[in-house]
Amino acid sequence: MKFGKYLEKQAKEDWRSFYLDYKGLKDLIKESAKEAETQGPAAFSPRTTSLSIVRAAKTADAAEERFFQKLEAEVEKVGKFTQRVVAELRQRLANLQPKADKAAAAAGATDEKERLMEAAAAAGATDEKERLMEEAKLIGEDYLQLEKYANLNYMGVHKILKKHDKLLPHSPCRQFYIAHLHQQPWVQGTYSDVLVHLSNCYSQLRGDQAGQKNEDASQGFVRSTTKYWVRAEDVSNVKYHVLQHLPVFQFDKHDFSGDAQLINSVYFDNENLELYHGRLDKKPNAIALRIRLDKKPNAIALRIRWYGPGEPKKVFIERKTHRESWKGEESVKERFTLDEDKVVPFLEMEYGLEQAVADLRAAGKSEKEIENFSTLFTEVRQQIDSKQLRPFIRTQYMRTAFQIPFDSTVRISMDTNLCMIKENPDEGPSCTLAGRWYRDPSLPINRNEITRFPHAVLEVKLSLGQGQESPAWVQELLESGYLTEVHKFSKFIHGSCTLTPELVQAVPYWVDDESVRPSMLLSAPAVRPADAAAASSSAAAGNGQHVSVEVQEELTSPVAVDKPRKRTPGLEDLSHPLLGDQPTLRLLPDPSKIKGFAKSLRGDGDAPGFWMKLLGPKGPPPVRQPGTTMMRIEPKTFFANERTFLSWLHMAVTLGSIAAALLGFSNTKGQTGLSAHLVEIIALILLPVAISMCGYAIFIFKWRSDMIAKKRPQHFDDRVGPLGLCAAVVTALVAILIVSFIDFIDFLESTKPSPDPTPSPGPGPAPSPALLMPNPAGGVQRLVELAAGLTKPSLIQSS
Repeated sequence: MKFGKYLEKQAKEDWRSFYLDYKGLKDLIKESAKEAETQGPAAFSPRTTSLSIVRAAKTADAAEERFFQKLEAEVEKVGKFTQRVVAELRQRLANLQPKADKAAAAAGATDEKERLMEAAAAAGATDEKERLMEEAKLIGEDYLQLEKYANLNYMGVHKILKKHDKLLPHSPCRQFYIAHLHQQPWVQGTYSDVLVHLSNCYSQLRGDQAGQKNEDASQGFVRSTTKYWVRAEDVSNVKYHVLQHLPVFQFDKHDFSGDAQLINSVYFDNENLELYHGRLDKKPNAIALRIRLDKKPNAIALRIRWYGPGEPKKVFIERKTHRESWKGEESVKERFTLDEDKVVPFLEMEYGLEQAVADLRAAGKSEKEIENFSTLFTEVRQQIDSKQLRPFIRTQYMRTAFQIPFDSTVRISMDTNLCMIKENPDEGPSCTLAGRWYRDPSLPINRNEITRFPHAVLEVKLSLGQGQESPAWVQELLESGYLTEVHKFSKFIHGSCTLTPELVQAVPYWVDDESVRPSMLLSAPAVRPADAAAASSSAAAGNGQHVSVEVQEELTSPVAVDKPRKRTPGLEDLSHPLLGDQPTLRLLPDPSKIKGFAKSLRGDGDAPGFWMKLLGPKGPPPVRQPGTTMMRIEPKTFFANERTFLSWLHMAVTLGSIAAALLGFSNTKGQTGLSAHLVEIIALILLPVAISMCGYAIFIFKWRSDMIAKKRPQHFDDRVGPLGLCAAVVTALVAILIVSFIDFIDFLESTKPSPDPTPSPGPGPAPSPALLMPNPAGGVQRLVELAAGLTKPSLIQSS
């Protein structure tokens, strides 16, 4: 679909006149292209002028000039409309906030008289809270509509500039104007304060109660964590869904300027990247810096973290003990705080345990807290010294946390504007030589010393008690399609392999994803430029107009210099040592296939069909308890699924072969009654069982393959198939037994002696044709008759 039609289809009807006039801008570009064909390119201008030469007055602006005037006016129109709608949303929230406060006060009143007074003051209606929730929901939906409006117009500007450079290659402007566009308030400005106020209203209406703050010197957390990628355009949708159930966690309750806080984390490693490779190679007792890719049991993670902008004052020394989640074990994060001026002495082994304990006692900490701190302090200090760990990679991002204050039962965090920086600059002293524990902020950062991650990273952290279930809205969030789980994604691993490709010997799987590739190319090491003169001359040879312009410039120049035009290198000119020519992985789903929250609320989408209800595994879906995490998926899991499928086919082919053989070798000539079709009946009982097994095996193989690929927390084992196979086989054998028993009874009835005791004289009776036929069933009958003494041996021999 053309973008013009797409924009018209996606536009909100009430705001249609405020969208970018894409068609008008496109018409001006076409008019400019026609002018360029008839009048020649207008890019050439002599390098000298004269104040005494009278030039012809312009009667009308050129089409390209009118294009830029209209484009600037359209961008300004979008900015003014965005500011107006944001101001309206803020005013609506300002009116809603006191009503929500009154409703919360009425619900939380302890005295009966006070409760009645507060309820009457709130609205005088029993459904006041529901009405306020609906009002808050409308504000949130309008905010999402505004973001969609901004994204459509932002994309429209990109599209129209790309079309301009394509039709008017002699005057490209896209690169310059995009930089100008990024400085616009509606593009650069943040309106997250709207979400913070909206979250506060929802929290008041829900009646959230804060937990107890943990102020121990050393703190520990036991929780299961899963990481997801979120596209930038889906961040607000995810935020709005979460804040309807969890409030935005604010470190300062009086600061409503934004919903995110700047976080810096310095990760440690040595010169051989021992920690990085230890995690990827899964070496025993490997130490990592918060690495979650192929973790070994009891692995250690160390980092230094501080919050907020500016120079750090108090930092957290964190150690995370990783355990194999697929074994039912949980990871534990432990940390303690240090003042900034004590970090370097701590890393240089100059700040010992005795001094730290003395400082804690002076601060009034209890002996229990000092004991826990001493154990963690000593262990971390020994690990830094034995491994010779030094600052290596820094991660920097804006984190939005959703959590009831000091209640870690369910905690969701979203990291945006994520970037990784080398702590030791290529040009300048390292942190160790400079006597610092983080990079000198005054040093410039080169292109190959920083990488910017293109997606937001969302973490779902659950700390559930025994018997607690994860909330239904969390599962709804996971099934919305906005989240893409990236198993064991690690900021440290991604930054290390992207910024130090010459040191790494193994890389994580996600680096070859098509959406991550451009950001890695922008951080690739510098490449020697090719022969620009040859490239420019070859390009000029294929474009006559371009050659004529170059010749005219040389003639009008005081000194003619044969110098090629410089061109800013693009992504196609960059090459990263860890990337191939083309990406081979696509982790993010197609945006058109995202289900969203509206469909999941209606219950459609992934609802099981008729055949899934009939043949699919039964039983309730598993509940993710604190001792369990999402199933670990490895390549051998797919092979195990194939082996199970082949085993089912083997059993089905065996039964089918037996049935086919019975049908092929049966011979019922000369037989009457049930015995005449005994073999066919047995074969017709076994053959449907074999065919049903083949169909069920194919169905289960496809279902299980989908579940494994999507890594859904459901039972992968088949709880119906083995029991069904056993029941079908037992039923078939019972049916065969019953049919054979009936045939045997009929045979005994038919072979009873005649009531006339006088045999007729003469030669003996001719043998029965059934006894002469080479029939397996007839052979059984003869054996039974012989055993019962009802036939003569000579007659059997003659047959």
